[in-house]
Amino acid sequence: MTVDLRKDFVNYAKSLNAASEDKNIRTAISRAVTSYRNTVTETLERFPHTPALAEEVQEIKRQSMANLDNLLETAMASVERNKGKAFYAKDHQAALDIALGIIGKGKTVVKGKSMLGEELHLREYLEDNGNEVWETDLGEFILQLRKERPMHILSPSIHVPREQVAEVFTKFFGKVVPPDIAEEVKVVREFLREKYFTADVGISGANVVAADTGAMVIIENEGNVRLATGAPPVHIVMVGVEKLVPTFQEAMKVAEVTWRYAQYGVPGYVNIVSGPSKTGDIEKVTTYGAHGPKEFYVIFVDNGRNEMAHEEKFSQALHCLRCGGCMYECPVFQVTAGHFGHTYMGGIGAIWTAFVSGGLEKAAPLLYSCLRCGRCVERCPMSINVPAMIGELRERVIYGKEQG
Repeated sequence: MTVDLRKDFVNYAKSLNAASEDKNIRTAISRAVTSYRNTVTETLERFPHTPALAEEVQEIKRQSMANLDNLLETAMASVERNKGKAFYAKDHQAALDIALGIIGKGKTVVKGKSMLGEELHLREYLEDNGNEVWETDLGEFILQLRKERPMHILSPSIHVPREQVAEVFTKFFGKVVPPDIAEEVKVVREFLREKYFTADVGISGANVVAADTGAMVIIENEGNVRLATGAPPVHIVMVGVEKLVPTFQEAMKVAEVTWRYAQYGVPGYVNIVSGPSKTGDIEKVTTYGAHGPKEFYVIFVDNGRNEMAHEEKFSQALHCLRCGGCMYECPVFQVTAGHFGHTYMGGIGAIWTAFVSGGLEKAAPLLYSCLRCGRCVERCPMSINVPAMIGELRERVIYGKEQG
């Protein structure tokens, strides 16, 4: 074990132990787990076709990952056909450089929630290069003010109770904000409203991308993504290549399974974006740049995903829909929240960390936190065999890839 790796283990253990003793985390996660289980159980009873649809999506994802290079080529051509601009970023720095090249400096940027953005440290990079960047998801906005990272992929500020939110908002807004959730939501709504309509650029991710049409499917509940991607004159989508599927119909199947296991019978909004805004109302001549963005860019990010796709033992990890269900079932996550994680969290997060967000050394402490109990597999709509992958990566930590 290297000195750095030993230090990582020690620091990580301290963080995990402190989290396990944090009453706020314990209370918040306990409530969230109960709510999640009850809601998903009730939702699956209302929509009993969902498990069978999930099995169909497993096959869609399997075939998509096996055909990733062709899907990427098709998707990029579709975006260009729709009058957008498509880019491929091989790695972390390439993605950041492309984004900065489009945005420039001295701009105001509004951003939707994105785990890829967290992986790339996108907001921090753009800020360091002279831009004003605002997270528009309520949970992400709270964490931006607290200078913290997300503790769950869907509910990033799950560990912050309303009392602490009120303290943060009172300090930031310079007026008393009571610990009332409706009032806390209201004050952020009023603040961000002006940002949406004065921003130079809106950035979003995508839950799934249909290669045949170039359609980006974005699931949300708050309405912030709709505003962040519809009001500014420029919309940039930054999306991992693993979100690609062949057709629009298949994309909608993936989307339905995603939101169903993410605790929603149906989400507040399903946004489908394929290019810049356009109109043909005058003489049926298509003109781009109507009420929405005039410019549309898509950056397809690899950053280790292709390597994962070509490793038989790990390609299934790319099937992850980011529904977050596995975390609520994980015994370790239930007492530590996102402290059991690096950028990506839980057992599946350990695998993603190894390939796309820090490498095997960063993943090592997470690999030895996982109990390999399999509760995540039972909840996962994609039935991702996380325990087997954890075992393989532990062998690689000890023996190296060849022997493992």
